[in-house]
Amino acid sequence: MEKGVLKVTNRSHKMYNTGITDNPLLLPFSTPYGVPPFDIISEDQYLPAFESAMEVHKKEIDCIAADPAPATFANTIEALDRSGKLLHDVSSIFYNILYAESNEDLDRISEDLSPLLARHQDYIALNTELFARVRAVWDHTDKRTHSEEQWELLDKTYKSFTRNGALLSDIDKNKIRSINEELSMLSLKYGQNVLVDSNEYRLVIDDESDLAGLPQDVIYAAADLAEAEGLAGKWVFTLQNPSVMPFLHYAENRMLRRQIWHAMQNKGNNGNACDNNELAVKIANLRLERAKLLGYDSHGHYVLEEQMASTPEKVMELLDKLWKPAVNKAIKEAEEISQMISDEGGDFHLAPYDWRYYAEKIRQKKYDLDENELRPYFSLQNAIHGIFICAEKLYGLTFVERHDLPVYHPEVTVYEVRETVGTVTGILYMDFHPRKGKRSGAWMTSYRQQYSENGQRIIPIISIVCNFSRPASDAPSLLTLDEVNTLFHEFGHALHGLLSDVRYKSLAGTSVPTDFVELPSQIMENWATESEVLGLYAHHYQTGQPMPGSLTDKIDKAAKYGQGFASTEYLAASLLDMAYHTITQPLTQSASDFEEQTLLSRHLIPEIIPRYRTTYFNHIFAWGYSAGYYSYIWSEVLDSDAYEAFKEKGIFDTNTATAFRKNILERGGSAEPMELYRRFRGQDPAIHPLLIKRGLAGE
Repeated sequence: MEKGVLKVTNRSHKMYNTGITDNPLLLPFSTPYGVPPFDIISEDQYLPAFESAMEVHKKEIDCIAADPAPATFANTIEALDRSGKLLHDVSSIFYNILYAESNEDLDRISEDLSPLLARHQDYIALNTELFARVRAVWDHTDKRTHSEEQWELLDKTYKSFTRNGALLSDIDKNKIRSINEELSMLSLKYGQNVLVDSNEYRLVIDDESDLAGLPQDVIYAAADLAEAEGLAGKWVFTLQNPSVMPFLHYAENRMLRRQIWHAMQNKGNNGNACDNNELAVKIANLRLERAKLLGYDSHGHYVLEEQMASTPEKVMELLDKLWKPAVNKAIKEAEEISQMISDEGGDFHLAPYDWRYYAEKIRQKKYDLDENELRPYFSLQNAIHGIFICAEKLYGLTFVERHDLPVYHPEVTVYEVRETVGTVTGILYMDFHPRKGKRSGAWMTSYRQQYSENGQRIIPIISIVCNFSRPASDAPSLLTLDEVNTLFHEFGHALHGLLSDVRYKSLAGTSVPTDFVELPSQIMENWATESEVLGLYAHHYQTGQPMPGSLTDKIDKAAKYGQGFASTEYLAASLLDMAYHTITQPLTQSASDFEEQTLLSRHLIPEIIPRYRTTYFNHIFAWGYSAGYYSYIWSEVLDSDAYEAFKEKGIFDTNTATAFRKNILERGGSAEPMELYRRFRGQDPAIHPLLIKRGLAGE
């Protein structure tokens, strides 16, 4: 996952009559705050825990469905929200570990679980007696007699049934069951293929001259990896971002750049056992078939009904507004790069594997900004201090590291998150560096979402997982500017989870539409490079001196450079996502042909490829962003407009921060997203701040 949210929930701690008393996953956690007891969980306990938890959940559902009392909001809707806590608990631990610390055994368990969980979910969603009670509450509820949050819970509960086939005939329900089970297996296999393909690639360099241009810390990291893999005296580069991206930005050897770039853009497309071409087509066609059964024109129409955008047409309207100015700006950038190649005596045309290398040279030439000048000021510890101090100044939060809480890997750190008055508002885990078993990208997730029980706020347990540059032999982990932005981004998601203050767990924190969930994360990125903020945390790791004003000025002046490329590669991926998920007839052509046709129809310049190609587009084929990758830019309209409110009053203005916390961060999905936004901003969002931010105004 690139940047995003992995949504899993947790349970409160009470004894369950599971018939298994020695499995720590099924017993009350005796840890502080009820955090997962990672240190006493073994892999062979997951499958029996899932089986027991599903059985417990099934009994809970049967009790709700067979309740002889007339259906009410309390005995049906609230009861459903409370049900399944044990299964949520087991699931949250297993799937978070699967993404952050996987191995072959866990992969096999996930394959066994996938059809079981799909059948279990359908047992609930297609349960005729249960839906009859939900529908009875829906049909006899006056919106005026319930709180806003209660109405949202009822509305979402009822729609979750109808959108999953509760109104279908028995024959069509069976078709839905079959499709869901097959999709669960295909999506799992797709993601596993990307991970395996990514892990298997190695660019091994044994000639030191081939390292020309690379920063010294990148060279040290490659040497350390080579030594760890029994290749002492050589240098190893992988497809992990902290390895491949510096290579594409700085390596002077064009043929080696070409080699690693081809490996990167061919993940899942190598004609081997991990090939994802057929899987992508099957997934797209099955999603279409399911959407048709449910009465929708396409999977996109089905998904977007519950998003802020509401329809594919509105998504395309936004993407179309941005596509032409983005491509126009990218063409100008390409011309500038081509001129530099010519000026340097190059006898070749600009290729995709040249773009980052020459764009970096132009950045240095035009703005006198070398990213390597910045990294000594962006040690990981400094950056963590940066996000913590922003949270303190904005929301009065402090972070106290706990060394006594169990973790799933020695590199993981844990913090108590405290309010000004000293109360603990949540627990935060952070896991920063690449490992063989960790998925690529960065994400926020939860082990327990916030909810209220008997009037008491149950605190959330939140986690940030990233793949940042590792410490080198002679230096701490020094982040790129992009990695700093990613940290602030994921921390914004974490704040959304940590500060949640709702009654129902299914409405808590990041349980919001995909195109709204990125608002708290993306607005947080704005603070990362404000000169006022840089002065607080960007200090040289050796001297302790703050970043000089000359460098902060360069960051500001160069902020819009390269936005043609960045916007175009992102929008191309968004358009590819929408193309796959707005088909109204099954695909009969190959994935490669469909992708090529889609991009040619948009006149994407050949020097740029989509940020994610079909065969490694985990967001839409393995995770929850199908027909939703546009969400980042939709939310960027919101965050660009929202940040204007902070700039108008001061970026740490207490009243503005309080309004953002009370109306956005605390409310989760307890009200309509646009209504929450208007309560904070006092108006609908405008697109112009986004165009200015990305340097696309006037293009």
